[in-house]
Amino acid sequence: MPESSIDPLTPKYRRVLLKLSGESLGHGGKSGISLDETKAIAEQLKRVHARGVQLAVVVGGGNILRGAQFTAGGETIKPATADYMGMLATVMNGLALQDTLETMNVETRLQSAVRMETVAEPYIRRRAIRHLEKGRIVILAGGTGNPFVTTDTAAALRGTELEVEVVLKATKVDGVYDVDPEKNAHAVKYDRLTYDRVIRDGLRVMDIGAFEMCKQAKLPIIVFDYKRENAIEKAIAGHSIGTVVGG
Repeated sequence: MPESSIDPLTPKYRRVLLKLSGESLGHGGKSGISLDETKAIAEQLKRVHARGVQLAVVVGGGNILRGAQFTAGGETIKPATADYMGMLATVMNGLALQDTLETMNVETRLQSAVRMETVAEPYIRRRAIRHLEKGRIVILAGGTGNPFVTTDTAAALRGTELEVEVVLKATKVDGVYDVDPEKNAHAVKYDRLTYDRVIRDGLRVMDIGAFEMCKQAKLPIIVFDYKRENAIEKAIAGHSIGTVVGG
């Protein structure tokens, strides 16, 4: 086949877990769901899906609320209750992403770790795998169903359970740096990192529990800026985008 005819976005990975923050579906610093941002992400997911990738998506809820915002000033709302409220916010984002994808004729299933059968299936590992095998995008909401656990941990756990080949962490930063690039103009970006190097240097990739889970499962993580053109597609195609952590 001539080189010019090779699709540069041919997937390298066939089963992927994408971790989306709630802010990726929001208005950029404002509360709520942005239909334009949700549609832009859904369009990329549709193109990935059309290339035969089995895609699971863990969604956050920070664009609607974060549990910590209710507990910073005292004990009016208990931390566990605040975390459950945050889990419900992820279901709202999941519903928005599901409907957006289905208006594009992409078959999806929304599963929630917090049971609410009128709007979402309960998360069942074998059922989720079956949906993936049937070519449905599986949207995973409700975190792990437990308070005091981040959506990073939910992504690591679901990625391990669903036997994905890679966890894609979509962020506002184009990779992992030695220091905060927003605070230091001389910050150095890493293209590749080992799990041990991340731990040794105290680099911020995921929360420590989630990271250790990926390390134990030998599950690679790609941290990248989802705002860049075709970023999700390029990450799945194995392009040099963001930072790859593994090995």
